[in-house]
Amino acid sequence: MESGFLTVILVSSFVVFSSHSGITEWDDVVLAQEGMPTTLVCTDATVRGAVAINWMVKPLGVDEWKLVLSANEREEFSGRASKASMRLTDPNFKDTGVFSLFFLPRMEDSGLYSCLIKQHERKLSEKIILLAILTVTVVPTAPIPQQSTLQLIASVNPDNAVTKITWAAPGGISIKSEKKPNTGTVAKLPQVVYSDNGTYVCMVHLWGKSSNTLVTFNVDVTVDADNVVSFTKQTYERDIATATRAEIPFPLTCPVVQGDYVRLWWQPPDSRRHSEMRLVHQYNRWRGSTFLTEHSKKLQFTGPPYNAEAGSFSFLLTPEWKDGGLYICEVILNDNCFIQKTMLSVLKVESVSVTTPSLLPSLSALLLLVPLVAAAVGVLLWRQKHISDRGIEQSLSVHSGEAENIYENPEDIRQAHPQGSVYMDLKPRGEDDVYKELERY
Repeated sequence: MESGFLTVILVSSFVVFSSHSGITEWDDVVLAQEGMPTTLVCTDATVRGAVAINWMVKPLGVDEWKLVLSANEREEFSGRASKASMRLTDPNFKDTGVFSLFFLPRMEDSGLYSCLIKQHERKLSEKIILLAILTVTVVPTAPIPQQSTLQLIASVNPDNAVTKITWAAPGGISIKSEKKPNTGTVAKLPQVVYSDNGTYVCMVHLWGKSSNTLVTFNVDVTVDADNVVSFTKQTYERDIATATRAEIPFPLTCPVVQGDYVRLWWQPPDSRRHSEMRLVHQYNRWRGSTFLTEHSKKLQFTGPPYNAEAGSFSFLLTPEWKDGGLYICEVILNDNCFIQKTMLSVLKVESVSVTTPSLLPSLSALLLLVPLVAAAVGVLLWRQKHISDRGIEQSLSVHSGEAENIYENPEDIRQAHPQGSVYMDLKPRGEDDVYKELERY
């Protein structure tokens, strides 16, 4: 895109300049726009009469001075000036003491300029001026489409004539800026909206004699209310398909590019239409703004070697089992969009620990079990004995006349009426055999 630019003329006090040729002192610094009328001011009210003026230049990185214009009290010029536009602002300098030089500088004209005043070949005074060219570029040109990235770029040649350059938005709000090699100091406003209209301020901090000198100038920005930008380029990295376990942190990588802002989209696994993509996180490093959702609680930026504040993005996702699906990371640089897709499957695993019981009970369990078993066995034996005793009593209660001993006359028992009696034909063989037989019942 085409860009617009503007520059200003600034003057500061005596400073020290470090160049390739060593330390050089200068009295004033003039910050000028390339191709615009510029005056290098040099005056001496004490000088009158037969005087001569020599204007010389020492370009950056050059050790020798070069004559660019010379004049004497007779208004005679020694040769032609080095530039067609060069001239003294006051041809009557011998009477006014004004020796200022006017010309239209180019970028290559930056450097040190010497205003040397002589009288009868004797040096009366000399003034050293540093000419620096400040260029401010606005991209894109006005009117600026909405949702585009506004770039405000300021550069100075030589760049060590200033300590720093900063920017402020309308209302004096400071905005982020970065110094880029071979470019200058860049301030960006991604995703411009109509309310970003207004006057922006560039603040140039010059080297001063005792302290830094701050000089400001304005840049008007106009945003198009009806025009919305569309991204001019989309670059797809390789698609990633992978799986992870729930509750385990998983890296969601983004395109390897130093971007202005990042957007992370998510399409749930049960969604089939691209229109169902959800914006779950957005971070604008220039504006310092973040768009958060409920999903954002499961996300965080990864640390080194990534740095979100510098435009290097990567996410760390701690998913639940339902957080699988398609993730798309978009990194936007100026008006270019770079994309990385990740198809993620989340495995639902919340692990079960199985403990194998010991085959041998513990000693305390055994000690508790022994009396319980003993008591149960005792009750069982008592119950069996009680039943056996009742059986014997029933057998002994048979109506058998005078006979009360069943072992004395068995025939009496066989002939007795069977109702209400139990017949037991026991044939003891030993002293203890009777009780063993009874226990069986």
